[in-house]
Amino acid sequence: MIDDASQGISFICNNIAEYGGDPNRIYLMGQSAGAHIAACTMVEQAIKEAGEGESTSWSLSQIKAYFGLSGGYNLFNLVDHFHSRGLYRSLFLSIMEGEESLRRFSPEVMVQDPNFGNAVSLLPPIVLFHGTGDYSIPSDQSVSFADTLKRFGVKAESILYEGKIHTDVFLQDPMRGGDDDMFDDLVAYIHAGDAEALFRDATAPPRKRLVPEFMLKLVHTVSPF
Repeated sequence: MIDDASQGISFICNNIAEYGGDPNRIYLMGQSAGAHIAACTMVEQAIKEAGEGESTSWSLSQIKAYFGLSGGYNLFNLVDHFHSRGLYRSLFLSIMEGEESLRRFSPEVMVQDPNFGNAVSLLPPIVLFHGTGDYSIPSDQSVSFADTLKRFGVKAESILYEGKIHTDVFLQDPMRGGDDDMFDDLVAYIHAGDAEALFRDATAPPRKRLVPEFMLKLVHTVSPF
């Protein structure tokens, strides 16, 4: 899946202008497993770019920032948690191609490897969003990864949303209408330094509610996430 993600990013980087996009404003974002896969893809790309003679079809320098939402970044610290939640250890390890693959698929671990060396300096700015009420993937995954990245010189931060569960910040909150903290934080980051865009954001009409509140509250009761 990392190879698939890399090919997708490559297509965007090499073709965005043809579709009217700005090649100088490419942002990468993933949620949950998508956040994990995207982070793994960036780490592997950094290793390729730092190596000698490795040909690549895209560059991390083309990514202006990466936004990870409710992701897991250290699988060693998630095996027992997933097991307690019903994703049993044997099944999870089978999905991840065995215990020996956990290191490769744990970007927080990979960036601390002495062999990673200068590759870490190639990573783009990283912002990790997470709800503190997330019981699918605990929010300390984002906090720990951001702290580790900062320790190695990467521009990184974690932004937490009190009491939000795994799907709140990208599903229930947008459907609720009105203020949407994660959306506002995301747009503020992208539009930083652009006074005109920030003014448009500040004067935009309130977002409309899409779903009755009782249905959104019901999600908290029945959602496995």
